[in-house]
Amino acid sequence: MNYNTNTTLSNVTGNNLSGEMKTFYDKSLIHFARPKLVHAQFGQKKDIPKNNGKTIQFRKFSPLPKALMPLEEGVTPDGNHLNVTTVTSTVEQYGDYITTSDMLNLTATDRIITEAQAVLGDQAGRTLDTVIREKINAGTNVQYGSGKSDRSLLVGGKDVYEQNDYMNVETVKKAVATLKRNNASPFKNGNYIAIIHPDVANDLTNDPEWKAVKQNVDPKDFYEGAIGKIYGVVFVESTEAKIFRANALTSIGDGTLTVKAISGSEVTVKETLEGTEVSALSGKSVLIEDMDYTISSAAVNSDGELVLTLNEAVNTGIAGVNSIIYPGGSASGARDVYSTLFIGQNAYGVTNVNGGGLETIIKQKGSAGTGDPLDQRSTIGWKATQTAEILSPEFMVRVETTCSF
Repeated sequence: MNYNTNTTLSNVTGNNLSGEMKTFYDKSLIHFARPKLVHAQFGQKKDIPKNNGKTIQFRKFSPLPKALMPLEEGVTPDGNHLNVTTVTSTVEQYGDYITTSDMLNLTATDRIITEAQAVLGDQAGRTLDTVIREKINAGTNVQYGSGKSDRSLLVGGKDVYEQNDYMNVETVKKAVATLKRNNASPFKNGNYIAIIHPDVANDLTNDPEWKAVKQNVDPKDFYEGAIGKIYGVVFVESTEAKIFRANALTSIGDGTLTVKAISGSEVTVKETLEGTEVSALSGKSVLIEDMDYTISSAAVNSDGELVLTLNEAVNTGIAGVNSIIYPGGSASGARDVYSTLFIGQNAYGVTNVNGGGLETIIKQKGSAGTGDPLDQRSTIGWKATQTAEILSPEFMVRVETTCSF
């Protein structure tokens, strides 16, 4: 689709585009971004407010109590009131752009703009999806694989497959039971939604019970990325599903440390570190024999040994010489932990990319403010205003598991 450059140009939102072209390119950008916006699909949508600051309000409706009092003949009851509470959130802006040479012009390069938008749209979609993902994965309604009580206790990589805390149908059934117990409303056609990483989906679909019960997703239940349905949950696959990874403690070896000696809360390690790498250890969480600790301080003693002072005494009943000190925030042995979100209606709110949240910025060569005195550069970019907020934490369950990969 090409446009005549005789079309009157405007400076709408800093673009050298007509209103018609601006609308077209905005719709194109949203088209390219939408497949990546998996986490945005299932939130309560709100348009970006105009001329109303950076605050957006999502509505949360409280359920009414049961009406157990029998009606009296001919007597009108008092009735009830709809209780609506608002959850506010502050929106932030995100964006990026690319620069092209002076060969870009609006008569001959609609194809170039479209191709550039495909790349930028992919970036915009992944960026905004990550913003939403991080917000909604901060919920406190958490369940762990195989009924474990803590993330650090999850295990993976054992030779006996059943001993691992991988995603399986039994875990799905427990998450569904929690949503139902919390009176979370399903989405269309009575289904809940689960956002699942492909690696975790591989474990789930290898469960014999999945193969025995799984239903194909009906066209009327279709969502972008849907792979199947079981026990009233449509599973939507996304490589952007949250993974809790452990950051290496050091730059040497595999990033772990080894216990040389333990004295109360002081742990002497075998490895030698220097300078900023020692001071950088302070405040980091660690796992020693699957027990969580925090490094209060780190210093090198007079013998040149690295000594870690922890927030509490080490349990020497399970830890000792040669115990590995792993980075915290992960499963046993610093194995990655995967989040699968089980979602009911109105669990969270997101800003709507169709309502002013995502736009294209195109500037021709020589545009004012581009610092282009010789008319050599044009730019194509995107800008978005986005936020997300958990509205009803009880309507969403984060299930944490390890993975066979």
